[in-house]
Amino acid sequence: MAEIAYIRMKKYVKLTELQELKLKHIAHVTTSSSACKAESLLKKSIYTVTEKDSNYVVLDGFLIIRHLNRIYPDLEIQLAGPAQTVVHVETSAKKFPVIVVIAVWLILFIGAAMTIMNFHYDVSMQAVQQKLHYFFTGRKNEFPLWIQVPYSFGIGLGMLLFFNQWFKKRFNEEPSPLEIEIFKYQQSLNDYIIHHENPLDDSKFTD
Repeated sequence: MAEIAYIRMKKYVKLTELQELKLKHIAHVTTSSSACKAESLLKKSIYTVTEKDSNYVVLDGFLIIRHLNRIYPDLEIQLAGPAQTVVHVETSAKKFPVIVVIAVWLILFIGAAMTIMNFHYDVSMQAVQQKLHYFFTGRKNEFPLWIQVPYSFGIGLGMLLFFNQWFKKRFNEEPSPLEIEIFKYQQSLNDYIIHHENPLDDSKFTD
């Protein structure tokens, strides 16, 4: 009975330099009997990323199986999980000038402030706070600071708890809404690349 190797492709791999991709970089491998065979497969070179490649390379699992079958004709290889691996090649991180970072920060800060103020104006927040002050004290006050000041600090604290992060410190292991949205964006981007990019021909794989 032929030995069976199960390969599960990784959905996404990010590289920071041009390098030779081995099977262990793009897939998980297990075999039906021999652990040595799995180690041999994991160390097998599959593809070398060069400057000619674009920022994204799509490795198709079917072509990898066909490629490995030529090297291991006595091994039955079965694919489980994702059918492709998207390799993102980002050799140099973009560095933005400090003045650009400050300008973007100011624009976002002013935009967020205007959004909050316009929202409060639409819902008549000041009138609500004045009524609350009158309800608790029996006196009218145009600027009930004992309500407005804690409320302002509460908005900032609520945003910190909502995003679950203070600089690099996390309050708990739960992902923040921003991280979830970034994850969804990355998934959609990978699906788009797989749909529109042509997978590599197996003739380009490393023998």
